[in-house]
Amino acid sequence: MERVPPALLQGLNGGIVVERNARRRPGDPPGVYLLGEYVEDPLLGCYIVLYYGSFRRVLAGEPPAVWEQELWDTIRHELRHHVEARAGVRDLEREDEALLRRLWESQA
Repeated sequence: MERVPPALLQGLNGGIVVERNARRRPGDPPGVYLLGEYVEDPLLGCYIVLYYGSFRRVLAGEPPAVWEQELWDTIRHELRHHVEARAGVRDLEREDEALLRRLWESQA
């Protein structure tokens, strides 16, 4: 986290949490796991969850350098959700939705 500019962490009052389990959403294509998730909770505040179990499923057998790059990419992605949410922008949400549509289409 020392590589993250402090300005990007403003308002992320719940910090970054590591969840032991894998995470899938019921409507996602088969085999798709959430590696991270930005959460805005009225009681707990804003925080990022990293799903260690999902990383294990997706990156099994990969060398540490691949894990580190994917972790960094996931943190940057979720921080972008955080920054956009603070600005009232939904661009990354739309990109994520388009990616899921393409994944569904590729399985058809």
